[in-house]
Amino acid sequence: MANREVEPNVKDYDSFYRDFKWEVPEFYNYAWDVFDKVSERLGKKVALITVSPDGNSSEETSFIELRENSRKFSKFLIESGIRKGDRVLIMTPRIPEWYYAMLGMIRIGVLPMPTPTLSTGRDLEYRINRAEARAAIIHSDYLDRLEEVLPSLKTLEKVIVIGESPEGEKNGKEFLDFMDFLKHPEIKEGEVEKTRSSDPLFIYFTSGTEAYPKMVLHTHAYPIAQYMVALYPQDLKEGDKIWVLADNGWVKAVWGGFFGQWQIGATVLQHNTGGRRFDPELCLRIIQDYEVTVFCAPPTAYRMLILQDLSKYDFSKLRHCLSAGEPLNPEVIKKWEEGTGLKIHDYYGQTETVALIANSRALKIKPGSMGKPTPGHDVRIVDDDGRELPTGEVGHIAVRIKPEKPPGIFKEYWKDEESTSKVFKGEWYFTGDKAYVDEDGYFWFVGRADDVIKSSGYRIGPFEVESALIEHPAVAEAAVIGVPDEVRGQIVKAFVVLKPGYEPSQDLVKELQEHVKRITAPYKYPREIEFVKELPKTMSGKIKRKELRKMELKRRGVDQ
Repeated sequence: MANREVEPNVKDYDSFYRDFKWEVPEFYNYAWDVFDKVSERLGKKVALITVSPDGNSSEETSFIELRENSRKFSKFLIESGIRKGDRVLIMTPRIPEWYYAMLGMIRIGVLPMPTPTLSTGRDLEYRINRAEARAAIIHSDYLDRLEEVLPSLKTLEKVIVIGESPEGEKNGKEFLDFMDFLKHPEIKEGEVEKTRSSDPLFIYFTSGTEAYPKMVLHTHAYPIAQYMVALYPQDLKEGDKIWVLADNGWVKAVWGGFFGQWQIGATVLQHNTGGRRFDPELCLRIIQDYEVTVFCAPPTAYRMLILQDLSKYDFSKLRHCLSAGEPLNPEVIKKWEEGTGLKIHDYYGQTETVALIANSRALKIKPGSMGKPTPGHDVRIVDDDGRELPTGEVGHIAVRIKPEKPPGIFKEYWKDEESTSKVFKGEWYFTGDKAYVDEDGYFWFVGRADDVIKSSGYRIGPFEVESALIEHPAVAEAAVIGVPDEVRGQIVKAFVVLKPGYEPSQDLVKELQEHVKRITAPYKYPREIEFVKELPKTMSGKIKRKELRKMELKRRGVDQ
C-alpha cells in the first residue's frame, strides 16, 4: 500500500494557484520541443502499453520507438504531398499507430481531426467536407463507412489505410498503405517550417447534440496547458502508469494519454477493446493485472464499476482516481471508496478547454463538488452580462480571457463566427454550463445553461436530483428533465434505469419521490418517474437530456 502514500505534486493549493504563471514562447512544437527531449532521456522506457481486447496480453512501445516512427510518418506524409496547414481526419482503434500518426502530423504542422470509432459514413462526410480535409487516416475495420460517401468528398485526395488496403485509386482518391511509412527515413527538424505557438494544432468536433458539430480549433500552445493537467489534477510522476477510458476520437484521449503524461515521463495504458462494449469486470481486471497507478473514467463507467464485487480485485498499486466528462454523483464516490479505499477526484473541462476546475490531492474533497479552479485559470460565476455573482447564486461558469487568454482555451469555432461570438464575450469565455460557488470557494455544478428546470419560481439543477436518485439502492442510472406544466411552468421528470433484481412499480415511484424529498428539498422531487432500460447518450457517454426532452414534448403534442 506504500504507493498510495506518495506525496502530492502540489501541497499548498492557495500559494500554487496564486503564483502560477503561463510561459508561452513564440515558437513551440510539442513533438520536437518536448517529446523528443523526453525520449532522449528515457529512451527504451515503456511509453505506451496497448492491452489486447481480452485483456490477456499487451504490446509495449518505448519512447524511442514513438519518436522514430512518428518522424518516419512525418516524412511519409510530406512525400505523399501533405503539407503544413492541411487537415487530416484520423479514425482508428486504440492502437500504437494512432500515436505515430498524431505525433507525426503535429511535427510538421498538419492538423489532425481525431474522430470517434462509432462515427457513421454521414459523420465522416460532414467532417471531411466541413473542414475541407485533404486526407484521411482510417483503420480497415471502418473503411466501408468512408467508401459509402467517397463520391461526395470533393477535397479528399488521399486515404491512408491501416490494415488491408485497396490498391491504387477509387473515385479519384489515392489509397495508400499506412505501413509504408516504415520505408521512409526519419525527418529532421531543420527540414520543416517551425510552428508558432499561435499556429493551428488540431481540430476536435463537438458532440453535436443540438445542431451540427462545431469545429473546435486549438493552437500549438495547447500542450503547455495540458502539462498543468498532468501535474496538478492527475498528480502524475515519472514511473506512474495512467489509464484513461476514452475513445481516441475524443479530446479526453489527449487529456489523459498524450501531452502532459509523457512530458512527466509516465507510461500511458490503452485498451484496444476490439469493438466490444464496456466490460466492467474486464476493466477492473486490467487495473489489477497491469498495475495501473492512476485511473480516470467517465461517471457512466464508474456507475457500472461500483455494481461489481470490488473485493475480488487487488487495488494495492492504484493510488489516484479521477473522473471527467460530466459531474460525478456523491453516492458513486462513496461506493468506490468503500471498495477500493480511494476517493474519486472529479474534474471539469470541455473539448474547448483543458481542466478548468478540479478536486486535486491538494484539496479536501466535498463529495459532489467540482472542486476549485486549476492554476492559470481565473474562473468565476457571472450573470448574462458578465457581472460576477455573489456566493451561493447560480450563474454561468466563465473563464477570464483578458488581458491574456490561457493557452488551453480554444482559439475559435473554426468557420463559425456566430457561435464563436456567443461564447467569447468581453473579458470572458462562457462555457455554457451553470454552477454556484460556496463560502469556501468550491464550485457546484447545476447543469447546462439550457438544462436548468424552472418550476414555480425555483431553479432546479438536474444533476442534484439525479445524484439523489442514484443514492437509492434500486437505481443504477437516472436522467432528469423539465417538462411543461400549466400551473408550475415546468415540473421535474426522471427517467430511471434500475439495478438488477429490482422491478418497476408504483410503490417504487413513491419511494423514490420521498427519497429525493429527504435528500434534497421537497420542491425538487420528480413529480413524474419513468422506468427505462437505458438512457440515450452521446458517443462519449454523456446523457442526452435534449433527446429526452424532445421525445417528451412530442409525446405531449407540444410544438418544439
